[in-house]
Amino acid sequence: MPNGNTAPGIIATGPIVADLEAVVADAAAGDRLPSVRELMARHRAGPATVQRAIAALAARGLVEARPGRGTFVAARASVPAAAPDHSWQTVALGPRAIDADPLEALLQVPDPDVIVLSTGYLPAELQPVAALGAALARAARRPGVWDRMPAEGLAGMRTHFAAAVGGGATAGDVIVCPGGQAALGTCLRGLAAPGAAVIVEAPTYLGALLAARTQGLRPVPVPADEHGVRPDLLADALHESGARLVYLQPVHANPHGATLALERRADVLAAVRAAGAFLIEDDAFRELSLGAPEPPPPLFHDDPDGHVVHVRSLTKPSAPSLRISAVVARGPAAARLRAARIVEDLFVSGPLQEAALELVAAPAWRAHLRRLRKVLRERRDALAAAVEEQLGPLEDRAAARLAGLPSGGINLWVRLDPGEDDRELARRAAAAGVVVYPGRPFFAAEPPAPFVRLTYAAEPPERLAEGVKRLAAVR
Repeated sequence: MPNGNTAPGIIATGPIVADLEAVVADAAAGDRLPSVRELMARHRAGPATVQRAIAALAARGLVEARPGRGTFVAARASVPAAAPDHSWQTVALGPRAIDADPLEALLQVPDPDVIVLSTGYLPAELQPVAALGAALARAARRPGVWDRMPAEGLAGMRTHFAAAVGGGATAGDVIVCPGGQAALGTCLRGLAAPGAAVIVEAPTYLGALLAARTQGLRPVPVPADEHGVRPDLLADALHESGARLVYLQPVHANPHGATLALERRADVLAAVRAAGAFLIEDDAFRELSLGAPEPPPPLFHDDPDGHVVHVRSLTKPSAPSLRISAVVARGPAAARLRAARIVEDLFVSGPLQEAALELVAAPAWRAHLRRLRKVLRERRDALAAAVEEQLGPLEDRAAARLAGLPSGGINLWVRLDPGEDDRELARRAAAAGVVVYPGRPFFAAEPPAPFVRLTYAAEPPERLAEGVKRLAAVR
């Protein structure tokens, strides 16, 4: 009898595999092997077991299955092939122009027993999987859904985003994109020429920094605090850099969680208007507002002249693979962005748009958001309490470990003590079974202090507390 550690099928297929290996060793390429029926009788095995054995040999390149004809000995290479030589590519490629390492690190799937305090997506238990799966199954059967789609997106999807953004936005202002990162790339590519400066918060979303640099743009940092970007310093940076493009997250900013204060909004827009610049308003976390105070409306509402280009995504409140987002723009900029989107990938998948539209139009979507916000609020509070308890106050009592409790999003921005190395701490934490992300990559220039970003979406309260306990132990 096989023991409890033996993988299913190994004992059953082993004799059949050995039998066929012996036959192949004595046969010539193209010779026919015993039929499935013959092997079933010889080994008293079922058809599925025999097929698994044949598949195992086919995967090793020993046999070749020809449907309707049988299984044959695969051709063997008569002369060993020389090892491929890819060294010429080093010269042809030149210096690396695209550095995706920081994003790739965030996208890696950790082992199940690792505590994850780094992911920017909802875990499976918080995703509307059943509703999304049913919507996608129905969408896939609709007539014409697999045909070419309008470059700007389905009319219904555009109408949804226009209504969600408000402020007079119409379906004609909306361009549907395959995810928030694609939407940002479209804006950066369409609104600025290579070599130009782009103003960013310090700190800011690292995906925006990487996308800007990939487009050949020069990120110019402007400090942000617990009230959002500093309008006075934004005006100075626009004047000194000559930038015509600004990237901001006015609501629940990643990584620091701040929402732009009401008293700063007019000054920010005034600085942008005075510079004749565009402002990319990345509103990825609005649906993840966790209670009072409610976030203010998009800056898009206060800008009739087309300076604000709004970006909204369905990914954060739903599931990582629901890659549906929108760019909302007015005036000639909309035509420029549409052209940039078409050149990149023509149009967004029809079934995915149809499924997303059905998902957000159903009453269950609002119920999902209510449940999600409740769970995230509990997890945010649990993580913040664990940080205060396990990490304690800063050595510099003039600063706070947490600048404030964010009113939404999924991130806590944790300040470390002077002299602590955020990258080294992240490495030690990973070795202790907890994944955190160092703060340095979120800055376009030198950070003013060491930080780590902790996220609370992926783990229940007890694992969040254990994760911070492990982090504290390796400091």
